[in-house]
Amino acid sequence: MDSRVSARTLENLLGPWRTREPAYEAIADSVRLLCLDNRLAPGTALPAERELAARLRVSRTTVAAAYRSLRDSGHIESHRGSGSVTLPLGGSAPGGFPASEGVVDLQQASPSAWPGLAAAYGDAAANAASLVSRTGYDVVGRPALREAIAAHYVERGLPTTASQIMVTNGAQSAIALVASLFVSRADRVVIETPTYPHAAEAFRRRGARLVGVPVVSGHGWDLERAEHAFRRAVPSAAYLMPDFQNPTGSTMTRDERVGFAEAARQAGATLIIDETTAELDIDRPRSSVPFASVAEAMGGVGLVTIGSLGKTVWGGLRIGWIRAEVDVIRRLVAARTAHDLGTPEFEQSVAEHLFRQMPEILAQRSGLLREGRDAAMAALALRMPEWDVPAVHGGVSLWVGLGEPLSSNLVMSARRRGLLLSAGPRFSVDGGHERHLRIPFTVSRHTIERAVDTLAAAWGDVSDGVAFEGTDSLSSVI
Repeated sequence: MDSRVSARTLENLLGPWRTREPAYEAIADSVRLLCLDNRLAPGTALPAERELAARLRVSRTTVAAAYRSLRDSGHIESHRGSGSVTLPLGGSAPGGFPASEGVVDLQQASPSAWPGLAAAYGDAAANAASLVSRTGYDVVGRPALREAIAAHYVERGLPTTASQIMVTNGAQSAIALVASLFVSRADRVVIETPTYPHAAEAFRRRGARLVGVPVVSGHGWDLERAEHAFRRAVPSAAYLMPDFQNPTGSTMTRDERVGFAEAARQAGATLIIDETTAELDIDRPRSSVPFASVAEAMGGVGLVTIGSLGKTVWGGLRIGWIRAEVDVIRRLVAARTAHDLGTPEFEQSVAEHLFRQMPEILAQRSGLLREGRDAAMAALALRMPEWDVPAVHGGVSLWVGLGEPLSSNLVMSARRRGLLLSAGPRFSVDGGHERHLRIPFTVSRHTIERAVDTLAAAWGDVSDGVAFEGTDSLSSVI
């Protein structure tokens, strides 16, 4: 067994779990969602039935029935004397039904492959003879690709040389590698909340203590809270997505960029800037330069920038990169061999071809995302006018306010209707966000409209249970 979750922690993770369902099935559904979102990792020991029943103020029979339901659906296994443990998710979609062709999956906010990608693969394949003549072990990255990435930064207004670039196996690999260099066990890391959950997981694996700084759609980052967090926590690093932040779609103003850079400089923290969504621009009212331009102009700010082709081109093309000072790149090269031995040559060759077409790629992406965003906002305004739908100027998703703390319940209800989404708490650093739901707009207009229709029906299921929740709560206390 890998870990254990206490009854108190599980209660906090479950959030407002009560619905119109029988109490045992509401608990089981909430645990299924925690497994699905990886907030309960495989191999996690659950609390004993009696302990959890006391914490949730239900009968032990109710918890026993919930655990039985979880065993039946393949989410946990139980052994006499050793308790119940979560299982790795198999090929079927959690939530009570097998994955099928009719399911709409919006758990990943990524566009489909850029239409010209297949041709780029063909161009790279034509050069296969020269590719296989190399050793294949390339810890820093192909020189021509590093030159192309550096030139792209220069075009964006940030002077960069190839010696400042390391090519990685996607952005997640870059985040994990940077975390291994700058974060040690028990270090504090400032991070936005809500945030990209896999980044938070990478820092937690290093043993970091995460310090959340709120970012709110339409209002931006809480600079006062951020400055306080840097002063009090004295973090070793801070992780930020300053452009079209995932999931809120927010973009930092220049004042916010200066504020974070100054706070990091005073605390001696390294800023880890994730720009994987930075160029997914739809109709941003003003141009924005890379965060590093602001920080480097100030001087004395430790900063690493991470980018990738995952959102701009295709998630299956595992090409990312790190931009940093040359001495930091050298340290990353030395640290990398403990993680992997380089990025595949063929994918790097494909990426070289793609950078030559980047203006065309970004223009196509902008049109695709504009259509999706406008369709999502129109459909939500029509079907769910009571929800708070923010206006965003780029990125991949809407961070929708529900008005009630029912995000997890809504996601489970939608799953039963064939719509897969990630609940608000999945993006939380320190709990909460049950009043929010991430709705990606990276799919077709038809798919978005179908998804919103399903959400409206699912919302009817869970919102009707709000009044019931109070009655059920009272009876369970008695």
